[in-house]
Amino acid sequence: MGRQQTVHSSRAACPLGAETRLHCPGAAGDRAALPGTAGAGGHGAAAHALPYGAGTPGYRRVSARYSGSWAGRLHLGSSGILVSSSGLALASSSGRLYTRTLLPQYFVGILKAKGTLRPAERQALFGPWELIYGASQELLPYLEGGHWGEGLENFCPHLELYTEFAANAERSRTTLQEQLKKNKHFRRFVRLQEGRPEFGSLHLQDLLPLPLQRLQQYENLVVALAENTGPNSPDQQQLTRAARLISETAQRVYSIGQKQKNDQHLRRVQALLSGRQAKGLTSGRWFLRQGWLLVVPPHGEPRPRMFFLFSDVLLMAKPRPPLHLLQSGTFACRALYPMAQCQLHRVFGHSGGPCGGLLSLSFPHEKLLLMCTDQEELLHWHHSLTLAISQKN
Repeated sequence: MGRQQTVHSSRAACPLGAETRLHCPGAAGDRAALPGTAGAGGHGAAAHALPYGAGTPGYRRVSARYSGSWAGRLHLGSSGILVSSSGLALASSSGRLYTRTLLPQYFVGILKAKGTLRPAERQALFGPWELIYGASQELLPYLEGGHWGEGLENFCPHLELYTEFAANAERSRTTLQEQLKKNKHFRRFVRLQEGRPEFGSLHLQDLLPLPLQRLQQYENLVVALAENTGPNSPDQQQLTRAARLISETAQRVYSIGQKQKNDQHLRRVQALLSGRQAKGLTSGRWFLRQGWLLVVPPHGEPRPRMFFLFSDVLLMAKPRPPLHLLQSGTFACRALYPMAQCQLHRVFGHSGGPCGGLLSLSFPHEKLLLMCTDQEELLHWHHSLTLAISQKN
């Protein structure tokens, strides 16, 4: 998103409707090999080979309206992949599956017609998938015709669908697992459809997140277009506005995904803890890390303990006895340390040797010495603890 695009132009101006030229640094065939740049032998140099070249059946060249100074040709390949002459894919179709309507055709439409799932179950599984697909299909002719600004501006009112889709992702996964387990007709149908050669061995669970991957590709595309569109272009304001709105939506979608992952970790950790003290310990917290560390006492041998690090507290737990009738395999909470009051020091283990190291955690009324025999694991713990302390301070 924040990638800076450098622009090179060999022409003072180009007529309205001429092919735009966009150069994306870092791709194969950088500036020196681009047509129309100093290292490419002038304006007449041949374009580099594309993932779907002009000789490929169904290949379509996209002409964009005048944008002042662009340095690479944009093409829309037969799979819907937008590429520059340097070979960089700016927006793909998630392995061609999205633009070929495979999921709507072979799953959503047939399930609706057959009635294998009730409407509420189908909605929980796919969310606004069909509406998102329809919005993308409306955008495609604008991209093919080179009407970037108008097309993306018309597309932006549909962005809320992606937020709704992201919020439904966990419910979708749960619904899929439940239906595969208890609905034999649905299970047989899914196996049959997944076996089609068009899906390339992908499963339904792999296909469901495609709209969110597509949103990331739209963000990459519109940011590149906005950064490389001159101020005199009629598309400039529309592209800048679309870039802002799509980037904001992508950030909201990312935040939703992070919260869902954190909630999964909290439920898993809560299930590992047992006893009265464990109730509600993980509620409202952000999970950072867990693992075994050796607690070094003032006297005696080090004792292994399981530690769970959250954004605000460090939880030390002891494993229940293996023969415990009801709580075998769980952990009993032994202490809860507030990270806002923690001072962290590395006692030894600075040299990066293979012997691990020792961390000192000082609290107002207690001091912990934690040993780790693995150097890499020690570094991860030190980083995570430092992060938790800095967040609270």
